[in-house]
Amino acid sequence: MLGMRGLPPNNLQGLSPEVAAFITQLQQQLQDQAQQLAQRDALLQRKDREIALGEAKIDKINFELARLKRWTYGAKSEAMNADQRRLFEETLAEDEAALQAQLEQLRREAQAAAGTKPRAPRKPRRQALPQHLRRLEHRHEPDSTDCQEQGCGRPMKRIGEDVTERLDIVPAEFFVHRHIYGKWTCRHCQVLKQAPSVPEIVEGGIAASGLLAHTAISRFVDHLPYYRQESINARSGVHTPRSTLAAGTGQVGAALEPLYELHKRFILDCRVVHADETPVALLDPGAGKTRRAYMWAYARSWHDAVPGVIYQFCPGRGAQYPLAFLNGDDRLGERRWSGTLLTDRYSAYDTVVDPQHYPGRISAACAAHARRNFEELTKDGTSPVGLDALRRFARIYQVEGELKDLSDDERLAQRQRLAKPLWNELRQWLELERRLVADGSATAKAINYTLGHWSALTLHLEDGAVALDNNHLERQIKPWAMGRKAWQFVGSELAGQRAAIIMTLVQSARMNGHEPWAYLRDVLQRLPTLRNSQLEELLPHRWKPAQA
Repeated sequence: MLGMRGLPPNNLQGLSPEVAAFITQLQQQLQDQAQQLAQRDALLQRKDREIALGEAKIDKINFELARLKRWTYGAKSEAMNADQRRLFEETLAEDEAALQAQLEQLRREAQAAAGTKPRAPRKPRRQALPQHLRRLEHRHEPDSTDCQEQGCGRPMKRIGEDVTERLDIVPAEFFVHRHIYGKWTCRHCQVLKQAPSVPEIVEGGIAASGLLAHTAISRFVDHLPYYRQESINARSGVHTPRSTLAAGTGQVGAALEPLYELHKRFILDCRVVHADETPVALLDPGAGKTRRAYMWAYARSWHDAVPGVIYQFCPGRGAQYPLAFLNGDDRLGERRWSGTLLTDRYSAYDTVVDPQHYPGRISAACAAHARRNFEELTKDGTSPVGLDALRRFARIYQVEGELKDLSDDERLAQRQRLAKPLWNELRQWLELERRLVADGSATAKAINYTLGHWSALTLHLEDGAVALDNNHLERQIKPWAMGRKAWQFVGSELAGQRAAIIMTLVQSARMNGHEPWAYLRDVLQRLPTLRNSQLEELLPHRWKPAQA
């Protein structure tokens, strides 16, 4: 039998009109369906092209994200300075966020084009916002709480709520303390009585303790020069000339000096002290340029239960500066310090710990410095000695990391059991390799450094209170390295000493878990009313916020 598609038109002539009309209708329907199928095929082809294009864009974005991650986790910090590294990381974060947003938009468009139901957005796993923050509640309820289903209209019952939190900020708010002192008089005795004025660090000035603390923290923690603080404050409609800000900070430094001296005694009460120094530029007005000065730093042992650090600004790097600091001053009742000094191998420290003049002092060396010499050998990837040395140091550091929370005696026992064999193996290996390398080579210098300072490098194996390296103090020096990029130079020796005083107390407060502004503000508020015998209450390791 012939199908409807193959039926010739003249064959319809012998059919009844009703059958012919029906067949004609069927043929028209077939043509319509064929046209619809053609249109649908064209639509599917177009959507296939759109999906392919979207997938290509997604693949490209995924490639960019993968490259960003490689840059993030593969870039070496030594390849750029701190500012470049920070800018690089900020740019990566911005780029990644932008690419993620584009990727999510493309996925939604692809799902819509494919006619699939979009997946519910995954709720990000993030740390809860701090509970101490002030919270403004915004209530959101439907316009009508009556059931909108057809034929119902009954009042609905509230069964719960969903809560979302978003972090917001209001720029710094300036406010004024208005002190009103009532005047009382006796007309009979002609006597006037009035409450004493509230003492302030800056008498007769406009700055309260909170503003003074904010200025100092902005200067020495956030590293904002005074001219930038002046412009920031101006955006809030408050005129604070940079000369006023600088003068206030100068008075803060002078007021904190007695506390600084007490803190120095606390640092030197520890029998194990870290020491290091970093250069800072000092303005030399007579020469019209800057010259190099140094900020010396001393910290209590990394393993001490109560942390603390102190800075001393000095115009040079000679041995006379750490000698004067550690020898104390008999006129001020400061005793000469004795104990173990952990340093790098800078020659000035040899005088400080000279056993002929200071028999109570012992020198300990930093293992990280010895390790860095071998790390330099691996920069081009062609030094098997450097790579092997790094693996050996890695095992030593792994053991040391497991002993951090032990007491000094327990740490010493575990070092003797676990770390000492590793050090003995390292020495035997270094002595063997030294015979195989040429004199004067970089490898020979790295090996000679380690073997030449072996006793100082392994002193921690004889004293559980001594740290493996000096990285603890190097972390406390980083704020100076960051700050000198912003303020570029110290204006005078007095300014350097003042910066050392404020940074000492603020950084020690941070080491003890205190928020620096809260600590400094409270100290400046209480300092004018405390007796000298009570000053120790304000030391960073003893400070407790004043009761409201």
